[in-house]
Amino acid sequence: MKSQPDLSFENAYDGIICGVDVVGRGPMAGPLVAAAVVLDQAAIPEGIRDSKALTKKRLGVIAPLIREVAAFGIGSVSAAELDAIGLTAANDLAMVRAVAALPVRPTLALTDGKRVPKGMPCSVQAIIKGDAKSLSIAAASIVAKVHRDAIMRDLALVHPGYGWETNAGYPTLAHRNALKTLGITREHRRSFAPVARYYINKID
Repeated sequence: MKSQPDLSFENAYDGIICGVDVVGRGPMAGPLVAAAVVLDQAAIPEGIRDSKALTKKRLGVIAPLIREVAAFGIGSVSAAELDAIGLTAANDLAMVRAVAALPVRPTLALTDGKRVPKGMPCSVQAIIKGDAKSLSIAAASIVAKVHRDAIMRDLALVHPGYGWETNAGYPTLAHRNALKTLGITREHRRSFAPVARYYINKID
């Protein structure tokens, strides 16, 4: 595998190419968020990597740079929607919404993973470990990650005690313990097993 993402996939096609990635599949609370990014190859910020390989500080620096020079769209699926349609369908829907939110109509979407999402409004190439191979997908992962983290910090003010400002809704020990004492909120994913155990507890 390449040590860092590049434009090999993007340059293999003609037209407008966007990278799409989804974050927030594993948390017990909060939305699933996808970003779609069309990079300007003449103005690509340095340091774009898979968001999981970057510190919060670096993410906070690079995400605004990407949003300044690239076309981007954000798509989200709420916890309630995810519970209603399931994680796989919610993953696809978040991507579809992100691409639909782009200010330009892409010719092709490069997506991270091995399956092609359903309902996309353009052609798709799914790339296994795409966020480590494609600069566009890596940029999308950064934009989506920073956007979702900001949402979770805001939700932490509405629903204090779960630690979302630091754990982003993931099932940390502190978050699981908070479910026992505080119950679940409307932002929790009731279809996820750790949350379902406390479904009958207090609902804010």
